[in-house]
Amino acid sequence: MKLVVLDKSIWFPPVENALDEGLLAIGGDLSEERLLLAYSSGIFPWFSEDQPIAWWSPDPRFVLFPEDLYISKSMRLMLNKNKFKVTTNQNFKEVIIQCAIAKRNFQYGTWITDEMIDAYINLYNKGFAHSVEVWNEDELVGGLYGIRMGKCFFGESMFHKADNASKYGFITYVNQLKSEGVVIIDCQVYTPHLDSLGAIQIRRAKFIEIIKDNL
Repeated sequence: MKLVVLDKSIWFPPVENALDEGLLAIGGDLSEERLLLAYSSGIFPWFSEDQPIAWWSPDPRFVLFPEDLYISKSMRLMLNKNKFKVTTNQNFKEVIIQCAIAKRNFQYGTWITDEMIDAYINLYNKGFAHSVEVWNEDELVGGLYGIRMGKCFFGESMFHKADNASKYGFITYVNQLKSEGVVIIDCQVYTPHLDSLGAIQIRRAKFIEIIKDNL
């Protein structure tokens, strides 16, 4: 199957056309309209600085249902002791910058390019992107960001500078989202970190059915 190259028109091919690894299309732009269409269609951008914009829709999809969140005994102790302070939407720009520069195992460079940062700051200013900040007193030691549409949250990235800070913020935010009626959190692709918190793999068709019903 040929890979679709997008132009300035705001559209995507059917997700069933994605290659085995999930790559659906390349090209296009990171405009507000295209990004919102992507997320509402089960698609997300992921590419490196020296590559064209790449659009993905993997099958299976890695997700967390808020009611399935697993909190270990050690994390419960940390939460009960209020080890960190957690805020939302207090410093989106710094959170996404820290996610971009965070060092990750087996990964060279970052997919959070300057173009991505500008695009998601624009989505934040429009009320679609959200950040979670984790503080140790006045120091930002962890955080995450993603897109909220209806009862769906599409997680993008997280970082930590203190042990368990990102996990602490994630758990706190998932509980907040659950109380607000969010039914699914998109984790995109498998990671051991999110697996340990209760995320599971589901078929792409089921994932898209859920988000379409809850946008």
